[in-house]
Amino acid sequence: MRLLKRDDTGAISLTEDIIGDRIPRYAILSHRWGMEEVTFKDLMDGTGPSRQGYDKIRFCSDQAERDGLDHFWVDTCCIDKSSSAELTEAINSMFQWYRNAAKCYVYLDDVSKPALQTGDEPNYQPWEPDLRRSKWFTRGWTLQELLAPASVEFFSREGARLGTKRSLELPISEITGIPLKVLRGSPLLDCSVPERMAWAESRQTTRDEDKAYSLLGIFDVQMPLIYGEGKEKAFKRLQEEIDKARKGKLALSILTIIKSLTYPGIQHEDFSVTFSLSGVPEIEHFVAREQELAEMRETLNSDGSRRVVVLHGLGGIGKTQLAIAYAKRHKGSYSAMFWLNIKDENSLKQSFSMMLKRILRKHPSASHLSSVDTENLDEVIDAVKAWLSLPSNTRWLLIYDNYDNPKLPSNKDPAALDIDNFLPESYQGSVIITTRSSQVTIGHPIRIRKMENVLDSIEILSNASNRRELIHSNLYYNQGKLKEAEEMYQRALQGYEKALGPDHTSTLDTVNNLGLLYSDQGKLKEAKEMYQRALQGYEKTLGPDYTSTLDIVNNLGVLYSDQSKLKEAEKMYQRALGLGLLYKNQGKLKKAEKMYKRVLQGYEKTLGPDHTSILDTVNNLGLLYFDQGKLKEAKEIYQRALQGYEKALSPDYTLTLDIINNLGVLYSD
Repeated sequence: MRLLKRDDTGAISLTEDIIGDRIPRYAILSHRWGMEEVTFKDLMDGTGPSRQGYDKIRFCSDQAERDGLDHFWVDTCCIDKSSSAELTEAINSMFQWYRNAAKCYVYLDDVSKPALQTGDEPNYQPWEPDLRRSKWFTRGWTLQELLAPASVEFFSREGARLGTKRSLELPISEITGIPLKVLRGSPLLDCSVPERMAWAESRQTTRDEDKAYSLLGIFDVQMPLIYGEGKEKAFKRLQEEIDKARKGKLALSILTIIKSLTYPGIQHEDFSVTFSLSGVPEIEHFVAREQELAEMRETLNSDGSRRVVVLHGLGGIGKTQLAIAYAKRHKGSYSAMFWLNIKDENSLKQSFSMMLKRILRKHPSASHLSSVDTENLDEVIDAVKAWLSLPSNTRWLLIYDNYDNPKLPSNKDPAALDIDNFLPESYQGSVIITTRSSQVTIGHPIRIRKMENVLDSIEILSNASNRRELIHSNLYYNQGKLKEAEEMYQRALQGYEKALGPDHTSTLDTVNNLGLLYSDQGKLKEAKEMYQRALQGYEKTLGPDYTSTLDIVNNLGVLYSDQSKLKEAEKMYQRALGLGLLYKNQGKLKKAEKMYKRVLQGYEKTLGPDHTSILDTVNNLGLLYFDQGKLKEAKEIYQRALQGYEKALSPDYTLTLDIINNLGVLYSD
């Protein structure tokens, strides 16, 4: 396979012919041939950049660079069509080349994407009618270019992205008649020969024979090309190859059945291994990351050929849990899943040893495995890799977790690992790799970032350390469902006590919430116990003057007032005033106002409207209003305090005179 490569300066050149595992990750172009396409000869003699078709090559190069790919393939110039042998090999390999591409870019030269105009609906796509009329959907070769790759992206003639095969699946299905399940990656072999033929029936090719040749990959057959034989003969040979392939598969199926009937004690090996995440560090709940899960599914959808996803990002950001979530969600799609810890060589070898035991537990007579020396870990690895490379064993998933010390030119650590040495040799199966390094480039990279969706972040918090119960408790409480709220608070409290201890602030917050709940239920004895426990805990953990401590003090004041324990209530309110003063000194004037009002309401209920303690609080509230510039409210409060002091004390009492002074300052402003 010959590729185009873009260097650091943006220059584009052809590579030598690359074979097998040496083929790097690459993008591939799908398009309609137009005027002045760039050929292999044009690139060789240097005239390519002057031709009109070079714009598409430049587009593919630029898009590949944006996707982190240095190599790409374009059919017009990567095949030397003057060589019939190379052309035959290329056409027989074309489906595989498109299937193995990291990205397929569909360039639609007859679709334009104008900018949205003011007043357009958010989901309005002015280019969709042009998409439905695009001639790309009428060409023979583009059928396999649509179906073979896992990742297909559509672009307008301006190079603007229109969507993906998945996001545009409904119009694509309507245009082509291809079922959604096929567009989503269902094996083509699940569709009948007539059904697949129908997809190509109305498509056209420039050369008659190509209408048959373009279907070789769709039917997974190969045959030599004989241009000039005509369409009828080409289709006759295609049908013969299809029949031979079907007979071969039928014969293999019959042979399998005969073996299972002849030797009932030895069943045909189905390669299935029981799903297990034993020993994997799994959290109880996993939330969101739906976009990443969908991208993983789209990339790993396979007809058996190798698919690799690399999850890279900062430590602790959720790569491992994302891999677990994928494994649990899609376990039915794989015959076997294996988890390997690749943080160092010893851990990885032990993981292979565990793999061998799991395989032999399900398949005790498995070839290549039953006679392995389990003490020789290198032999174990080779045997397991060989089992994973068996021709029919293509539906497994390997998850290499913690590949944080990869062997790279920039990594001089002698303990660095080369993951290629621990991958099965055959190009089949699915692989997920988690790593902190963005330089691991052997698969489709997905960068795991911090949560950007606020709702997802809240949901994650609700799952951590019993906060789900706490959120449910608050919800029930706000709805007036006090019995249900009490049950959820108790559950949350038990969880916090077990996980964090009795004096952790999260535990004490829940104790306070229970106190409020009991108070609302009229269970004053239970409420007092909760408040006192919370108060003692806060005083011990935070100190006597912390805001949370003083909040509890105020709650106790309200409770004592409800119990007509006026002396205790007054004591609590006097202490709670400290919180108002604290907020005021911190410049948190709204919080201070709220606290003063709470204490004032408590005093009025407990001591009556003219008690001197109440008047002190009224005066403090007046000072606060003055500091906030609320002069009208300050005047009203000062006048109330003045009337109260004159009645309770005397006009000449110092506190009375302080109020008169405050009013004087207010009037002067």
